[in-house]
Amino acid sequence: MAAVSARTPWWAWAWPLLAWAVLISTIVAGTHGIIAATAGPVLIATVFAAVYHAEVVAHRIGEPFGTLVLAVAVTVIEVALIVSVMLGAADKAALARDTVFASVMIACNGIVGLCLLAGGVRHHEQGFQLQGASAALAVLAALTTLTLVLPNVTIATPGPVFSTSQLVFAGVISLVLYGSYVFVQTVRHRGYFLPVKGKSKKAPAPPSDRTALVSALLLLVALIAVVGLAKALTPTLEAAVHLLDVPEAVVGVVIALLVLLPEGLAALRAARANQLQTSLNLALGSALASIGLTIPAVAVVSIVLGRPLELGLGTKDEVFLALTLVVGVITLGTGRTTVLQGIVHLVIFAAFLFLAVLP
Repeated sequence: MAAVSARTPWWAWAWPLLAWAVLISTIVAGTHGIIAATAGPVLIATVFAAVYHAEVVAHRIGEPFGTLVLAVAVTVIEVALIVSVMLGAADKAALARDTVFASVMIACNGIVGLCLLAGGVRHHEQGFQLQGASAALAVLAALTTLTLVLPNVTIATPGPVFSTSQLVFAGVISLVLYGSYVFVQTVRHRGYFLPVKGKSKKAPAPPSDRTALVSALLLLVALIAVVGLAKALTPTLEAAVHLLDVPEAVVGVVIALLVLLPEGLAALRAARANQLQTSLNLALGSALASIGLTIPAVAVVSIVLGRPLELGLGTKDEVFLALTLVVGVITLGTGRTTVLQGIVHLVIFAAFLFLAVLP
């Protein structure tokens, strides 16, 4: 974990406050003109502020709780964003699926690949806890298959959808699997998710409780602002998608990229500091949280409000999912990584992005 100062730098609180000012402006005046042009850069700057505060909190409470805080916080707000968009439009039946799947591909190929490459370039070879990575991949394989592939082969309802009872079951097992993973990660087998000893520089003294509390509050403020600005920019994004004549699923990809940006930057900094275990905790934990928390939430919205919900992936995306899981088991199956594994994951991610735009 990168060192953090005892005093919060001015930009770490100024950018979130400015983001809220821009967000309020979009609510009052709408997203157009100067406001739309300003929202993008402010959103990115606020992401950097969120990463700083996440590192302060993570450094104070230690691993693996620190990475869990960021993963869950970002995912909860991602769920709120998806649900708010679903409530605002009746033609967003596939938004949750597209965003969740994009989150898995971004986390398991984009973030993991970038961390393995950056860490490999700087440190040649890096180690991590094999048991922790294996546990995360096992839960990820079960979650993705049972929620994103199974709807395509059930016969209770036509199309890539679950019946009401099946949707309830999918939501319950998602919570059970993710809850079990969190229990193992933080209580039962916490050692599986701790950094490898003796492989990184000595960490500085943790910040005070007061500093950590201030950063926790500012982290929440920053994350809500990020997602609020992302939602405000969604109509502009959809208009650009229609103008460029690219698939609607690209909207889900961009939303996932924006929401996962804080975790991606935090994971990359950890990898460059030779703390690959922290990077994997962030990346794989984000993918698991995205499915484990999003599916139950959208299932409740779909059932209670009668909103249509498509969860089954198309054939192309099923191939990408299978490839990601197989390569993940292979590349993370030895406890040691080099630049080669990073390049492989990044190539898969590049193919996913390319074929999302040009299927």
